Amino acid sequence: MAGSTGRGSGLRAGTGAALLPVAGLLIALAVWWLVARLELVHPAALPPPGDVLTAFVDKPVQMLEHTWVTLLEILIGFALSAVAGVLIGLSLASSRTVEQMFTPLLVAINAVPKITLGPLLVVALGWGQKPILTMVFLLCFFPIVLSTATGLTTTPADLAELVRSWNASRWQAFRKVRFPAALPQIFVGLKVAMPLAAIGAVIGEFQAGEDGLGYVILQYAGVGDTATAWAAIMLVALVSILLYAALLLIERLALPWVRETTSSH
Repeated sequence: MAGSTGRGSGLRAGTGAALLPVAGLLIALAVWWLVARLELVHPAALPPPGDVLTAFVDKPVQMLEHTWVTLLEILIGFALSAVAGVLIGLSLASSRTVEQMFTPLLVAINAVPKITLGPLLVVALGWGQKPILTMVFLLCFFPIVLSTATGLTTTPADLAELVRSWNASRWQAFRKVRFPAALPQIFVGLKVAMPLAAIGAVIGEFQAGEDGLGYVILQYAGVGDTATAWAAIMLVALVSILLYAALLLIERLALPWVRETTSSH
């Protein structure tokens, strides 16, 4: 009986957790509709939700093709930044000298407004995906570097003591303790970087794109078709939400012990 009650409570909690984002979306749409209805913002800048939906329905194949282009740019750029960010974080964590030499440089690179680099990337790399992927990389890699270095240099004291008691080699300590212990922190960096990848792809498409959702936004907003531009913006947001949710799922599957040790729910 107690088991049935527990399962029922878990089911209700899971259903509630699934419905809450839907409720938030409906509230946001209602506020959007009300703002447009009352014309608190000029319709040329913020068309009603119905007009945006119509703009998508009128040209679904075209919009989905551009969505696919942007999705690939996000995934490729994010993957490159994840690999490079983890490797750079490992280097910083492995040597105090390396950390002191290169951390100020990394901070300086991260501080540069990336949109100002767009024209220079076009000049250096030409039109197309190269400058776009570079923009994604530049926006994404720093949070991953920081989270990796932080995770590897903050191994819990009890685990560090356990490694010393084993007389484990440096590689064994890294493989068995330090890297697994750092994974939750690394995933924090990955989750911060994922939305930035979408932002980087759109900025890159503004500057150098020949297709993609950023290109759609720029082209249709330029001719006054803001409904289609907003449809593209909504697709960017949807792609970001789905990719972030996929990353959360990967984290949950890869690190099941984290949820067990940090939450009683």
